[in-house]
Amino acid sequence: MTASDGWDPAQYNRFADEREQPFWDLASLVQRVEAPVVVDLGCGDGRLTSSLGEMLGVASIAGIDSSPSMIGAAMRHTSDRASFVLGDLATWHEPNGFDVVFANASLQWVPDHASVLARWAGSLRGAGQLAVQVPANADHPSHRVAVQLAQEMFDDPPPDVVAQNVLAPEAYSRLLDDLGFVDQHVRLQVYAHRMASISDVVEWVKGTSLTRFKEPLGQTGFEHFVDLYRERLLRELGDQSPYFYPFKRILIWARRA
Repeated sequence: MTASDGWDPAQYNRFADEREQPFWDLASLVQRVEAPVVVDLGCGDGRLTSSLGEMLGVASIAGIDSSPSMIGAAMRHTSDRASFVLGDLATWHEPNGFDVVFANASLQWVPDHASVLARWAGSLRGAGQLAVQVPANADHPSHRVAVQLAQEMFDDPPPDVVAQNVLAPEAYSRLLDDLGFVDQHVRLQVYAHRMASISDVVEWVKGTSLTRFKEPLGQTGFEHFVDLYRERLLRELGDQSPYFYPFKRILIWARRA
């Protein structure tokens, strides 16, 4: 992992089973076509990208991620049909390049979803398909406590990007219609995670939403932040073992004419 990269593939995959279910639910919405050309935006360590390529019978699949450590891990999944490169999802655009643009749990990290989705839609060819999943759990204590703590610790706290960026499900539906998609499926789904304890919730967010605090705090400062976060979360939720962790996500699929 590079010094400027807060993402850790091993930490992220501590809850691989729970994180993978929305990925496969999203993949199940993609209509099968013969030998599609697919891009996976926010591919992470590439393991699921490779499996998605096999599931869809792709001619090729390109994995793109902004994390050097994730792309480094993804390189082991390179094949004659799968490739992986660094890229910025906020500006990514390859006109008429793909049959399927797939983005699982990545769009929430970039702003201005209307403009981003317009660029992604412009990267589709023919009757191309868009498949996107975004977390929508910013109101849960696991996310809200982190934001409150950051506001106390930072003079200029990193933004709560999920709360700022993620739209309501109906807003995505309107955007898809405005972009000319003829078929669409948009739903809010609650995933029921049964964790051993509140400490597991801490480890969950440590691998995702808390990563944005790693670079500004440094390793020692980040560890202190996580300790304070754990104390604050336990104070709010109580020391529950096991802990039921409901997690809301928006699943989006659409097909062009």
